[in-house]
Amino acid sequence: MKIFITGGTTGIGLSLAEAYLKEGHRVGVCGRDLGKLPEDFLQKYPKSHAYKVDVTNKDELFNAINEFSSGQLDLMIANAGRSEGSKPSWPDFDVYHNIMDVNVKGVLYAFEAALNIMKKQGRGHLVSIASVAGFVGLPGAAAYCASKAAVLRLSESMAIDLGPQGYDVTAICPGFIDTPLTKQNKHPMPFLMSAEEGAQRIKQAIAQKKVMYIFPFRMKVIITILDKMPRFLYQLIWKIPGVRP
Repeated sequence: MKIFITGGTTGIGLSLAEAYLKEGHRVGVCGRDLGKLPEDFLQKYPKSHAYKVDVTNKDELFNAINEFSSGQLDLMIANAGRSEGSKPSWPDFDVYHNIMDVNVKGVLYAFEAALNIMKKQGRGHLVSIASVAGFVGLPGAAAYCASKAAVLRLSESMAIDLGPQGYDVTAICPGFIDTPLTKQNKHPMPFLMSAEEGAQRIKQAIAQKKVMYIFPFRMKVIITILDKMPRFLYQLIWKIPGVRP
């Protein structure tokens, strides 16, 4: 297969890239800083390609995907993302705008570029890396939660629209994965999972062509309860002393 992964220089994206490369697939990764790739990555994996790209720059991303694909692309994994990092007591709208650009526009651009190629093939698989945070609003993560909710619903709707036409769309909703992104978090991260284990689970869900995959199971249970409970009760939870991070 020919696979392109945005945000593929670190974390889940890198672990996914390595997992697919070890199976002999041709994989393109992109990121803003290629220096984050392991030093011997391109030498170790001859079928790998790396592109310096800011996913909020449509032209940069389209050019990289088109150059890599050369008219064929089987799997697009839109993984690039960012979060608030620290927990601000007041909204930082510059940060909010950038989060929405990276997490939402970055996925839209990746999907658009991929579908331009896949349409000529009549097949293909789009994957977005959303989050369990897309199901509820969490304190100190307004833009991140909103962006992941947007990605989740975008993917879910596109699966309905494109499925009958022969295209697969999968939304991946992980809990806490040990990546450079989550290392910024100052709060507890229950059920923290390594990027390597997370990548294997994601890879399996993609192979099974799941429309949505939420993991780990214990986090899925917790987030489902929080999502379904009455909103007044959900708001009350965060007012309990010691609950809010």
